[in-house]
Amino acid sequence: MWNPDATMAPRQAPRSAPAPSPLGSVTLVTGPEELLNDRVVRAARNAVLKADPEAESHDTAGEQLTMATLGELAAPSLFSSTRCVAVHRLEDAPDEVHDGLVDYASSPDPDVALVLVHSGGQRGSGLLNRLRKLPTVHEHKSEAVKGRGFAQFAVDEAGTHRAVLEPEAADALVEAVGGDLRALAAAVDQLAHDFPGRRLDLDLVRRYFSGRADVKGFEIADHALYGRTSQALEELRWALDTGVGGPYVTASFASAVRQLARYKAAARGLRDADLAREVGVPPWKLRTLRDQAKAWDEQGLATAIRAVASADADVKGAGGDPAYALERMVLTVSRARVER
Repeated sequence: MWNPDATMAPRQAPRSAPAPSPLGSVTLVTGPEELLNDRVVRAARNAVLKADPEAESHDTAGEQLTMATLGELAAPSLFSSTRCVAVHRLEDAPDEVHDGLVDYASSPDPDVALVLVHSGGQRGSGLLNRLRKLPTVHEHKSEAVKGRGFAQFAVDEAGTHRAVLEPEAADALVEAVGGDLRALAAAVDQLAHDFPGRRLDLDLVRRYFSGRADVKGFEIADHALYGRTSQALEELRWALDTGVGGPYVTASFASAVRQLARYKAAARGLRDADLAREVGVPPWKLRTLRDQAKAWDEQGLATAIRAVASADADVKGAGGDPAYALERMVLTVSRARVER
């Protein structure tokens, strides 16, 4: 039975009962936590591939959605009739496609798994309310993680790796890594795999991250976003030589690029305190984002996001040389800036 919640930390949010299969139904994913949302999308894809190894997978953004494009994505190809279609940022879907999308969701194709991802907030809430009323729509929610929730997430994440992360160690890990779920998940994954069967205590976390809290993935990402290519490559090689894992680096890049994109979208007359809350960073981080944003546009950010996603897949097994994949990511991100 398909159970996307099995891929998510168990205490992040209450969730409705999972559908037996994503095929022939619509999976509605709502909430601001991108990592948890992405895990539901990935679980749906895996379930579809388990049902049909030849199935195809497609992604699109809400702003690009029309009934014609949705029809094209859901249409069978010469190779397979089974598809998984994920629509990200559903809140950006044009008003003119709402009726058609609800009509499709009320009677979905039995060979299609449609996953609709809404990032939270009030935008598009009317469409959400209509979709929630349909028996063919199954919703999975991710609540925003705040305060002590980050340490609890780390503890729960360790449990998914059959490891035990002590509460004090979880606090130290959040202090070293920061409040980003992707980076925390990557750090826990690294610890669990480097110390299999060992209880992850405070002393271990402190020793493991000693000397790396300032120069790890986040500093490498900042160098790349500033266009300091040589420094980024130097720090990357140092990090890899001292045991920092590739998934941790890509998670740090994903977080840094995502924060910059949020800043670019939100920086419109807000006070710093409100802007920091909107972007999801501490106030001191705004100065860095403000400086970086001067040399980035939407096209450059899109290029950076694709480069990070590609490198992340490569370091997790899709590519043959993780170090090369990470260096290529650094170069691509650094070169995606707009020259001033």
